[in-house]
Amino acid sequence: MRQSRRTEILEAARAVVQRDGVRLLTYEALAKETGLTKGGILYHFSTREDLVLELHAHVAQQWESAMEQAAGARREDLDAGQRLRAYIAASCDPDRAELMLLLESAEDPRAREIWDDAYRRWAPELPEAEGAASEADLRPFLARLAADGLWMYGAALPGSFDPEQRRRLVEAITRWSDGSPGSPATR
Repeated sequence: MRQSRRTEILEAARAVVQRDGVRLLTYEALAKETGLTKGGILYHFSTREDLVLELHAHVAQQWESAMEQAAGARREDLDAGQRLRAYIAASCDPDRAELMLLLESAEDPRAREIWDDAYRRWAPELPEAEGAASEADLRPFLARLAADGLWMYGAALPGSFDPEQRRRLVEAITRWSDGSPGSPATR
């Protein structure tokens, strides 16, 4: 199936953000990246704000698709543990554009909501319990933080880990999140 022109523009926008950051995402940069005219881009995205907000949604959806692919099933068909394992596995593939957009969303409540919705669908929340939660109760959220740290480190400093190191780190976080033998939680 042929990619829609709108999707082509969003993919080009992602490439610009990946390379140059969100600030340098302009109609002119997109025209150069896509080979379209500025008017052709304006036809699909009448304001830069619309373009950036749609880019947030596009990239967040791709992230969710990567987690579904890692899980081998749709999110709706997964339990909380399976979603967490898919979330951890997705941390194996850091992306600077995702990082730039996530950071940029802190300044835009509408963009922030797009990312917050994705996190609510996939990532465990910090348990709200009277008093101190047990380590077992905290483990899923702590595994989320570890996976986020691995992803952020890799996105901010590309080449920090070779594929084997990254695989071992993802496996260790997954084992720990499950409370598997040999994990820090079971020693």
